[in-house]
Amino acid sequence: SVEAVDIRDYTTDKHRHVDDAPYGGGAGMVIQPAPVCDAYEALCKKLGKRPRVIYMTPQGRVFNQSIAQDLAKEEDLVFLCGHYEGIDERALELIHAEYLSAGDFVLTGGELPSMVMIDCISRLVPGVLGNGDSAEVESFYDNLLEYPQYTRPEVYEGKAVPGVLLSGHHKNIESWRREQSIRRTLERRPDLLEDAALTLKEQKFLDCLLKEQGESRLKELEQLVKEAVKNEETPGGIFDAYKKDITVWGRNDLKDVLDSNLGLKGSPTQIAKASDKVRKGAGEKVVLDPTASVNYIVDKLTEKHVL
Repeated sequence: SVEAVDIRDYTTDKHRHVDDAPYGGGAGMVIQPAPVCDAYEALCKKLGKRPRVIYMTPQGRVFNQSIAQDLAKEEDLVFLCGHYEGIDERALELIHAEYLSAGDFVLTGGELPSMVMIDCISRLVPGVLGNGDSAEVESFYDNLLEYPQYTRPEVYEGKAVPGVLLSGHHKNIESWRREQSIRRTLERRPDLLEDAALTLKEQKFLDCLLKEQGESRLKELEQLVKEAVKNEETPGGIFDAYKKDITVWGRNDLKDVLDSNLGLKGSPTQIAKASDKVRKGAGEKVVLDPTASVNYIVDKLTEKHVL
């Protein structure tokens, strides 16, 4: 259950004010320490223990599924919602508040982020969801996005449900769903894959997807370069250089090609950002991040008025 506590009930001000101007000057108001601390102490007395306090602030760690799973183990939680310019630092120190954020943006208060977190956390508590497996197979389970879902009718607007889901073969269905989760994560949230829990077979599947994606995007990159070299201002040697090995480049090789042929004087860091991290067993060779590389070259060629 959720219980709302109004800190105004714990102020001694006859007008029920709980805020005041900040020491040192500046815009806005700051919530005073006494109402916050008194409200927390009253709650501790009622519960007979001192529960964890989660303070809603953009200064905190960004909330995610892993944090939700950790907090779901707690019997009681206190969500402290800030307002104005925040809460007096002394109160936060005295009640040992933990800082959490809903993201890199600013809201009027902490109520909306706390509601989002409460919903996410509570559904991980045993018995809250009707199906005990539901929370374990959704997005971010194993650091993967959830697979696509289908229901009746079997065919809609000419689009049919994938045949494997109609086969009744549970092992094949599970395998298909895992592959779809991997594929969807690669397409929409590739940053999650670094910590994804994959079997050896699933890792090989991901490697195949990366190779397919790389070949497709690198063809696009090759075409961009080919179009660029048609311009008289751009030497044509880069296309021949790309034809030698369009799939795998050393980081320094790429830098030399861009600098000498297109005059792109990007720093090593910029070049590195246009490349994938070194893959296991690949030594000093790196596989280009095709999207970043294309965007990088398009931006540079646009700056040079070539595209």
